[in-house]
Amino acid sequence: MERAVPVLPGDDIGVAKAFYIDSLGFQPRFEVSEDGKNGLLGVERGGMRITIDCPMSGHGRDACVSLEVDSADKYYTEWKARVPIKRAPQDEPWGARTFSVTDPFGNTIFVMGPLP
Repeated sequence: MERAVPVLPGDDIGVAKAFYIDSLGFQPRFEVSEDGKNGLLGVERGGMRITIDCPMSGHGRDACVSLEVDSADKYYTEWKARVPIKRAPQDEPWGARTFSVTDPFGNTIFVMGPLP
C-alpha cells in the first residue's frame, strides 16, 4: 500500500502526546526522543497517520492536514468535550461536511466527511 503521511511541526513531544493520543484518541506508532521534549512522534487512528516533529526546524510552521473520515459528526461529538472546536460541522457547497481543530502548535486538523 502506498500512502502519504503528513509531518506537522511541534514544540514538545509531551504536549503532542497529550493532544493527539489523550484528547483525539490516536494510538502511538513510534517515539524517538532523547529528552522527552525534542524528537519525532508517530500516531495513527484507523487508516490515518500523522508524524509530529519537535521542533521541525528549517521547515514551515502553521501546517494543515486533512483527515478524510466516514462521519465528521462522529469525530466532532467525540472531540468537542476534549478540545476547543471553533465551529460545529457544516455542509460545504463542494459536497463534504467539515470542521477543524487547531493543535497546541498552531496546526490545523481539517476533518472532512461525506454529507449526511
